Amino acid sequence: MSKSNKNDLVNWELVATNPRDKTWDWKDLFYYWGVNIQSVIGFSLIASLYLIYQLNTLVVLLGSIIGSILVWLFSNIIGKPSQTHGLPFVVLLRTSLGHKGARFFGFLRFLVGVFMFGIQTYFLSKSISYIIRIIFFSIDNESLNKDIFLFFLSGLNIIDWFSIIFVIILQTYFFRLGVFYSKKIMKFSALFVYIGLIFFFLIVFFNDFRLTSSVFINNLNFANFATTHNVIPILTVAGTIFAYFSIIILTFGDFSKNLKNEKELSKGNLTILLNLIIFSFFAAFITIGSDIFLKDDANSIVKILTNPTDIIGKFDNIFITLVGLVFIIIASASTNLVANFIPSQFTLINCFPKKMNLNYSSYVIAVVGLVIGILWLPFFSQIGILAFIDTFASFFGPLFGLMVTDYYLVKNKQLISKDIFSLEEKSSYNYSNGWNYTAVYCLVLGFVFSASTIWNFNLMYFQPYSWIIGAFITSLTYYLLAKK
Repeated sequence: MSKSNKNDLVNWELVATNPRDKTWDWKDLFYYWGVNIQSVIGFSLIASLYLIYQLNTLVVLLGSIIGSILVWLFSNIIGKPSQTHGLPFVVLLRTSLGHKGARFFGFLRFLVGVFMFGIQTYFLSKSISYIIRIIFFSIDNESLNKDIFLFFLSGLNIIDWFSIIFVIILQTYFFRLGVFYSKKIMKFSALFVYIGLIFFFLIVFFNDFRLTSSVFINNLNFANFATTHNVIPILTVAGTIFAYFSIIILTFGDFSKNLKNEKELSKGNLTILLNLIIFSFFAAFITIGSDIFLKDDANSIVKILTNPTDIIGKFDNIFITLVGLVFIIIASASTNLVANFIPSQFTLINCFPKKMNLNYSSYVIAVVGLVIGILWLPFFSQIGILAFIDTFASFFGPLFGLMVTDYYLVKNKQLISKDIFSLEEKSSYNYSNGWNYTAVYCLVLGFVFSASTIWNFNLMYFQPYSWIIGAFITSLTYYLLAKK
């Protein structure tokens, strides 16, 4: 094997973080977890849970706390190897699967990430489009629907096209610089969005603070909380909250590699709980208060809106609507960054380490994301693409189970750094020509159990726990086989 081929796995974006560059502390993880929950999807999820369980705040709160504790635990487990060795998720994956196995299964994370990036971009562009229509109110929406203003795809007029291209360019410009620059974006976004939540909290609170407060307090349901009937709802809420974070847990190492030490890792991950409590309170109060504010009626509470964009759209105040949309755009864009863009960057660079860097990978993600965003409404949304994304994501629990079992129990937390980037046949992580077939077998087995909760109607109840089920099956089988 030639010398050039020996270094084919080396890329400066993938090598271990220099100890001098490990500058993150617990506050940076507070911003990180804040950004992950501060999205339209996160707001709608929390608000919907309150509705599903008849606004029983204590049930939802306790379930959310249990779910966040699970996220804290699993994030600590998967984050420690990256923090210790300074390596992102997909590079550590080489030690468990081999370099070819890491490329293949890492590419699944790229597919899920880039699809979600494109979908999020589409919804971001709709908010931009809405702002343009408000500012330039003289533009007649009916005239925009004429053939002269429509291009290629029905439903996208000239404003929609401008908005989606603008959003793609803006995200690519700010996101392409990597995780260290992204820390500034996360800090700004997390604090800015919390300011926005306080702003809307004050609007609905002072509109009729006695009525809004009484409705909110009445829905605490202290009297009916301590019953066995609440056990299943609490566990379901916990599973739902965990499922929300499950995709980003796997690639948490992309960020934990920048932390100063393990203490900052554990302390910072505890802020998951803090963020969730703060955000849940605002989501519940704003949802209830907005309904009273808009309807002036506390008796039709079960029909309240849960989507923040829908809520803001109902306010008969252009200033409030514009401000609200700005907050939504920043929150959604920053979530897109940490949950979809950066993980997609690392996995794509790992697939083509000699050809890709931060800039090139960003452009690929931008182009693919733009195509997905354009095709989302007329095509992907019609064929139920989210079920396929969830199916791909069913590998993430098994991948977690494999990596932690291999690192902690099989390799006893010992890694040979030079072999991670080596193609030598005698390399510790070459396995069988770049594949660890034992690991692949265990992954597929875990995937079968995990994906069955999505496609088997009789097992749909277990879907919030599919990630954990897949992780457990893979972990157990790999430990038994690898220890032989």
